[in-house]
Amino acid sequence: MKRQELLVAALRNGTVIDHIPSDKLFHVVNLLGLEKMTTPVTIGYNLHSGKMGSKGIIKIADKFFTDDELNQLAVISPNVSLCEIRDYEVVVKKEVVLSDDIVGIIRCPNPRCITNNEPMTTRFHVTDRSSGTVRCHYCNHEESLDNITLR
Repeated sequence: MKRQELLVAALRNGTVIDHIPSDKLFHVVNLLGLEKMTTPVTIGYNLHSGKMGSKGIIKIADKFFTDDELNQLAVISPNVSLCEIRDYEVVVKKEVVLSDDIVGIIRCPNPRCITNNEPMTTRFHVTDRSSGTVRCHYCNHEESLDNITLR
């Protein structure tokens, strides 16, 4: 078997976000504010994946994500893999999944929704995971995650 070289250097400490659909990669970069990071960030785009065809990967040195940040990530790109690395070893590996309720992350596209006219937190319920459909708790407007706007 022929040995392949790693395309990206290993992390001592930090987070690896893997299996990002290529068309969502730069949405994830913007969402997480990676352009403002002061530690090294490595972004792989259109990499070969046996499971997905093509994928993106992000390695961020010395950064560990909060649950709120992971919830936002799940809205943009559910089912990505996340690994926390400490001293070059994977200490946490999990799949980032979309929660049943999405609070304070999505803006309701209905201009008459109370959340667009009063200072209150938005709340959406996932109605269909396979199609990525969510419904506003207040006005019942349904929307695809592909068409949502973040708050």
